[in-house]
Amino acid sequence: MAVESKSFVARVPIRDPQVANEAAARGWVRDRSADPNCLLEIGLVFSLIMLAVWTPPGRFNSAVSLLATLAVVVVSLRGRYSSRELGLTRPASGALVTLIAGALVVLAIAGAGVFTRELGPPQVFPWHKAWQYAIWALLQQFILQSVFYVRLESVLGSGRAVLAAALLFAIAHLPSPLLTALGFLGGLLFCEMFRRYRNIFPLGLVHAALGLTIAARLPDNVLHHMRVGIGYLTYHR
Repeated sequence: MAVESKSFVARVPIRDPQVANEAAARGWVRDRSADPNCLLEIGLVFSLIMLAVWTPPGRFNSAVSLLATLAVVVVSLRGRYSSRELGLTRPASGALVTLIAGALVVLAIAGAGVFTRELGPPQVFPWHKAWQYAIWALLQQFILQSVFYVRLESVLGSGRAVLAAALLFAIAHLPSPLLTALGFLGGLLFCEMFRRYRNIFPLGLVHAALGLTIAARLPDNVLHHMRVGIGYLTYHR
């Protein structure tokens, strides 16, 4: 992993002058070319994740899941991004704003649950395992931001990278219609907060709170126990 730099973010000149000025003001611009392998790295990791999501449980699925995990580790270690660029060194940066924004969305989802009860009850969530989901939420944020977003940013610029990364996040939640829609909107929020503050830790907390609220308040008939991929299609109550 690259040594800490005095300035950080997009590693190619940003074409949008407004975005370029904002990035420069925040100290996020580097005078070096983008890694030509960054899109290949995104494609490899995302393809393995999708393969793991869309294959039934068994030895092959376990092997693919392990390969996806190894790919994330290898891609992260070989990348030329500093720990600061990856959002790992400033746990207080933008934390209050991010948590307040997340709390407002949590309240909105909880309120929406009042109007969706006619579609069916939410799942009975094992709250004693909530900490496990919180860890998984933080790992998802690392993949979304520290693997996908930073590489997309070096090619597309920070603004377009927010949209592109959010689309990838939404696609990973197919074919669940509700989670796909919420995944896109949540991805926009997560990536914009990361673009501004470069901090994955409050994003992990917000992600966990949102996921738990969705599971506890929205109808399981639609969510299928929060499953995606083949698990959503093969779900039986």
